[in-house]
Amino acid sequence: MLIEGVFAAVTTPFYSDERLYLRKLEANIAHYSRSLLSGMVLLGSTGEAVSLNDEETGTFLHAAAEAASPDKVLIAGVGRQSLKATVELAEKAAQWRYDAVLVRTPTYYAPQMTREAVHTYFSSVADRSPLPVLLYNIPKFVPYDIPVGLVADLAQHPNIIGIKDSSGSLERIRALIDATRNAPRRTAMVTTIFEAVTERMKTPTLAEPEPSTFVAASDLAGGVALAAAPPQTPIKTRSKEVGFQVLTGAVGTLLESLEAGASGTILGFGACAPQACQEVYFAWKDHDLKLAAEKQQRIVGPAKRIVGDLGIAGVKHACDFNGFYGGKPRLPLLPLTSAQKNEVEALLAGIRN
Repeated sequence: MLIEGVFAAVTTPFYSDERLYLRKLEANIAHYSRSLLSGMVLLGSTGEAVSLNDEETGTFLHAAAEAASPDKVLIAGVGRQSLKATVELAEKAAQWRYDAVLVRTPTYYAPQMTREAVHTYFSSVADRSPLPVLLYNIPKFVPYDIPVGLVADLAQHPNIIGIKDSSGSLERIRALIDATRNAPRRTAMVTTIFEAVTERMKTPTLAEPEPSTFVAASDLAGGVALAAAPPQTPIKTRSKEVGFQVLTGAVGTLLESLEAGASGTILGFGACAPQACQEVYFAWKDHDLKLAAEKQQRIVGPAKRIVGDLGIAGVKHACDFNGFYGGKPRLPLLPLTSAQKNEVEALLAGIRN
């Protein structure tokens, strides 16, 4: 699977009583689907995945998949504290035709998470997952920094296709790219312009479509009225050789990571300001490094304050301000104060979506 470009780390909308607000989720997904994002990551750290129970997780992933445009790559966060639970959720994500799963290290029993235990966990998930696996390294929240050497070993697994690294370290991104340079290359199906082919592009609807009731005037004139769905035009594809894919989770080193060989980025700031994040990537793709650096510098400060300091509540209010639905985070996370909301709005005044 090709995982390339800019991905929004989608938030989870809640009603005031903390129930899932699925209508707002669907509206947000439809909004992202109209953008030039490569895709969306559901139930990562920005999505408050650890605050949802299993039933809510399944409901959320299913609703998001139904609302997403078929040409957007969908990645489901499925990390749980056991191998069994993680694989079961990966199987559900495959049922709803996600394209890959994002798996963090289980660390409740942190003292026992030896190199061998972590290697066994990730390789066992990859053995059993029906979807390609992206490793997820986020030492800020998970008290374990996956060693670069261990990532290089795991990159040899045929079903582990990449890593999202949210350490914020450019040196680590460069080390990961260098250490996995000789990982096995895989053949990925892409479009004629080398964009990812998703499972939903192959089979566009999650449910059987209702028969079309449209009848042409010529058929009516002839006295024959048969309801029939129009034939589906198959997409044209080609293949592309893809190595182990490293994605950064940091706005501040996005351009430098791309220059080092990263295939893309998954950003919490992309949830509230996807266009601004894409502009960095597009300028880099156009080989305009000066413009890319300017675009990045414009969002580094706001992203650091909103995502890095204020966290989920900051991202959600930024979504509210910038045309998406954010709402409040689920307790124990607290909403922003009035002063903090004003600060977020001031930071985004020149970064409207």
